[in-house]
Amino acid sequence: MLQFMRRFVGLALCGFATAAVGDVSGQGLDSRLRSLETTDAGRDWEAVGRLDRKGVGFCTGALIAPDLVLTAAHCLFDKKSLKPIDPTTIEFLAGWRNGRASAYRAVKRAVVHPSYVYDGTLSPNRVRNDIALLQLQRPIRNTTVTPFETDARPKKGARVGVVSYAHDRSEVPSLQEVCSVITRQEGVLVMSCDVDFGSSGAPVFSFEGDRPRIVSVVSAKARVEGKPVSLGASLADELALLEAQLTGTLTGSGMPTGVGRVQVGDPRRSDMGAKFIRN
Repeated sequence: MLQFMRRFVGLALCGFATAAVGDVSGQGLDSRLRSLETTDAGRDWEAVGRLDRKGVGFCTGALIAPDLVLTAAHCLFDKKSLKPIDPTTIEFLAGWRNGRASAYRAVKRAVVHPSYVYDGTLSPNRVRNDIALLQLQRPIRNTTVTPFETDARPKKGARVGVVSYAHDRSEVPSLQEVCSVITRQEGVLVMSCDVDFGSSGAPVFSFEGDRPRIVSVVSAKARVEGKPVSLGASLADELALLEAQLTGTLTGSGMPTGVGRVQVGDPRRSDMGAKFIRN
């Protein structure tokens, strides 16, 4: 197996890249995208929603607690200036479908992984740490919107799925229930899942157990031997760090080495005027 993450080329800030991997076996098992257009079809996925910034572009996010949304860190940066945007300009539309959502919530604050750097390059470190938590202004207590639990990172060959929005299906989420983990290298998942602009931050699910659990977050799109793949960020310890930043559970000498509080947005300005990353 080639060390693919050292061979990224053709990067676009929207999340596209080209990679080389020696083995893409398992892609023949992939299911096609299934639209969750009806209420019945989308019933189990109401906690996945669209993240809008005043109607200018969007990402995908998923509720993991009544007031916490998990997404990709790069969704909180302006792709031109490379600066963070004001998170309070973002709205979470839970279960968004055909112009209506099961719940609407503004974002109160956000934290990104302390090791994440948005610098216009694609690297194992950037993809691995490409996660963020958004704290909502008010918890969602709607009984139809149940937060998802998270789980350990899946192994190579594991069957996973993705629920996401994209530029050509922005009004209705789609489910790819069967795709696979092609490989895991340097903390990054390479998956055969179908993603596109807008899919950034989309939850990657494991279907083991009685309810789907989130095991990764879509970070970028790449190609392997001419075939499209998606790259997923790690969760596990990284997610625990973000939760600690929000709750203040780990402070001072109790904070792990290299971890500090991250301020997303400029507290002195109510609107930075940055364009939301459309990926």
